[in-house]
Amino acid sequence: MDIRILGCSGGIGVGLATTSMAIDEDILIDGGTGLGELSLDEMAAVRHIFLTHSHLDHIAGLPMLVDSIFERIRTPIVVHGRPETLAALREHIFNWVIWPDFSKLPNPERPVLRFEEIHPGQVVELDGRRIEAIAVNHVVPCIGYRIEAGGKAFAFSGDTTTTDHFWEVLNGYDQLDLLVAECAFPNRELELSRMAYHYCPQLLAADLAKLRHRPQLYLSHLKPGMEAQILSECAEMIEGFPLRLLSGGCRFQL
Repeated sequence: MDIRILGCSGGIGVGLATTSMAIDEDILIDGGTGLGELSLDEMAAVRHIFLTHSHLDHIAGLPMLVDSIFERIRTPIVVHGRPETLAALREHIFNWVIWPDFSKLPNPERPVLRFEEIHPGQVVELDGRRIEAIAVNHVVPCIGYRIEAGGKAFAFSGDTTTTDHFWEVLNGYDQLDLLVAECAFPNRELELSRMAYHYCPQLLAADLAKLRHRPQLYLSHLKPGMEAQILSECAEMIEGFPLRLLSGGCRFQL
């Protein structure tokens, strides 16, 4: 399993792009502005996009990707998401006002985009890769993912704040090699973290204590300009994990 981080910031700026990661050549997790790191050939190889939720920083690149390779799409790109996420895309993005409805183009019988619901607890198997959707605790319906292939396992929290379920599901397996967890705000924004349903170091540390595995841990979704403080506070509060800051361009071979 080849994991390439295209974007992982909580905002944009020079060298910063929002959440998207490539799994091998044909799968994307989320479709933020990080999709701009893909070449046209790499975009054309994508067959499945698994969304965590409907917020703009996780879907902003998706309409442009489909438009950029429209003439090269021979079989529909399948967008997987919770029913609420897909409904939001249909109503607010692919609605002929913000962007064309590519689920009906070039014609309804042969579209370039297909929406497919995925529900918490559901597993999708694609060429030896097992992709499991796990409910998390965000301000809109959201899921994280656990992906297993070749005897290795990777998990991504999506956007969330304090939750038991995500960690219980991961604890139900014998292995976890790599974990990407969000941590959007520093501890001084504890109340904002709770209101926005994101982690800060204090909340993340408390939840990581629920996890029996000790995978490599990478932090994502940090707000621009707050990265150093968030990383420092996490290093002080989180014990027992190899802890690093995720950045665009990181690549993992599992």
